[in-house]
Amino acid sequence: MATNPGLFTEWPWKKLGNFKYLLVAPWVAHGVYLVATKGWKAADLGYMAIFPSLLLRMLQNQVWITVSRLQNARGRRQIVDRGIEFEQVDRERNWDDQILLSGILMYLGFMYIPGGQHLPLWRTDGAVLIALLHAGPVELIYYWFHRALHHHFLYTRYHSHHHASIVTEPITSVIHPFAELVAYELLFSIPLFVCIFNGTASILAFVIYVSYIDFMNNMGHCNFELVPNWLFKWFPPLKYLMYTPSFHSLHHTQFRTNYSLFMPFYDYIYNTMDKSSDTLYEKSLKGKEETVDVVHLTHLTSLHSIYHMRPGFAEYASRPYASKWYVRMMWPMSWISMVLTWTYGSSFTVERNVMKKLKMQSWAIPRYSFHYGLTWEKEAINSLIEKAICEADKNGAKVVSLGLLNQAHNLNGNGELYLQKYPKLGVRLVDGTSLAAAVVMNSIPQGTDQVVLAGNISKVARAVATALCRKNIKVVMTNKQDYHFLKPSMAEDAAENLLFSKTATAKVWLIGEGLDASEQFKAHKGTQFIPYSQFPPRMARKDTCTYSITPAMAVPKTLQNVHSCENWLPRRVMSAWRIAGMVHALEGWNEHECGDIVLDMEKVWSGALLHGFRPVAQV
Repeated sequence: MATNPGLFTEWPWKKLGNFKYLLVAPWVAHGVYLVATKGWKAADLGYMAIFPSLLLRMLQNQVWITVSRLQNARGRRQIVDRGIEFEQVDRERNWDDQILLSGILMYLGFMYIPGGQHLPLWRTDGAVLIALLHAGPVELIYYWFHRALHHHFLYTRYHSHHHASIVTEPITSVIHPFAELVAYELLFSIPLFVCIFNGTASILAFVIYVSYIDFMNNMGHCNFELVPNWLFKWFPPLKYLMYTPSFHSLHHTQFRTNYSLFMPFYDYIYNTMDKSSDTLYEKSLKGKEETVDVVHLTHLTSLHSIYHMRPGFAEYASRPYASKWYVRMMWPMSWISMVLTWTYGSSFTVERNVMKKLKMQSWAIPRYSFHYGLTWEKEAINSLIEKAICEADKNGAKVVSLGLLNQAHNLNGNGELYLQKYPKLGVRLVDGTSLAAAVVMNSIPQGTDQVVLAGNISKVARAVATALCRKNIKVVMTNKQDYHFLKPSMAEDAAENLLFSKTATAKVWLIGEGLDASEQFKAHKGTQFIPYSQFPPRMARKDTCTYSITPAMAVPKTLQNVHSCENWLPRRVMSAWRIAGMVHALEGWNEHECGDIVLDMEKVWSGALLHGFRPVAQV
């Protein structure tokens, strides 16, 4: 929102939410009706092309979002070395409104503008005229209109909304108040109107021109430099005809320079070009080697989780993972993505964070959760994890934390496999057991003297059970096999507090994976279920029982560039397994935590609190 919102700032269909797409439904239905009743030969190709062109524009924008976020996650060629937060993602979530507005105006133009019907597929003279009109009147009018928008009166009422994003993403380009975007639509329609009125308009020329505007808009708002230097050496005048991401980035950081739309020519003429434009371009293009202190290894979970990763759908990734109808409709693309991901031979960077002087990245193993249950995939997955660990070690990382199933005991023995293979490994491997167990321990209400431990017994479950028994808190197990497995591993005095019973009256249940609904219904009403597993359990009880989230902590404000949710966790909340790696590096601990090794829970918990991480309940 602008600093002091003016007239027609709000989009008229804001309250419709995702139902706003129904605004173009009548025209789409009409086009389908015409084809069904009269056939393709009688249908107007220009009219029929409007809706596909809108979809094409949305696809182009999404590709730019994905490419930009993948590039910025690696930290190379970044222009502004700062992160973005949830506030910016929320402000820019309506980037498709501009495409919807264009579609409505195109349909109205087709219906009411004489000469806008039955356009030929291509006319060269019309395409040339569009290019000349854009380079002349459109660029010139935009330049002066843009300067006017930076006047205090218009800036505070309209343009400040766009400039609230100092660090830009491709979709920042179309984030404007409604009135401002209407003005842009009218400006960009000048070449189209002229071609229609003089009879040189064509379908492809219109589509190419709009695609050009989208391409340049998205490119100019990337926070990394991608225009190669050889282009300007090959054709020196190009520097006056095409801007670069670094050129426009200076406009967002300096505000009073580099006003041009796409052609810096007018900034040169009116002496408003930032003097550091060339220097910043060379510096950004050269890039820098990004050092990483902590690498968190994660992986894809469900079939549609690829859209929830940070390079996926920006707004979708900014909220806890949940299955959405529009995502389920994309199942063919999801399957194709899965196959492409499966064939990819190494991990890929999906996120980059900074905390104090610590630099962190999240790398995704190109496998889904179900792959980890396939025996024939075990060797390939271990090879991918091993390759990622070796790469992190080579790059000088201090810690690699193993997230989700990358530390599964039946896969690599909680990471011990890699230590056996590389006994002189420089990077520390952390499976996060101690912090995850500490989070579970501190989630148990004060005064509790008995808990139930149910579900598959993991390393975290063993650590929690042992710690509780040492504190003389009774731990009741409902599975006899697990009970006999766990009891011999405890000291004799602690083992006395580990009990087996098919019925339990405890009001606190510690639950893991493998616990079915029938087991949960054995708990009394008002029971608090506290997961110790990586994945959230199925919430079978809908009565007075409560479910905590999987072991996690709220992150401090010093942890920057956090604008996506980690799987199903709330905003600015991260899993204990991921935070454990950060704490390990911040404290400078030199030991591994994998295999059967569990660090001192009190020490790790205190370290997390010292660096600003907090229990979720205290947020």
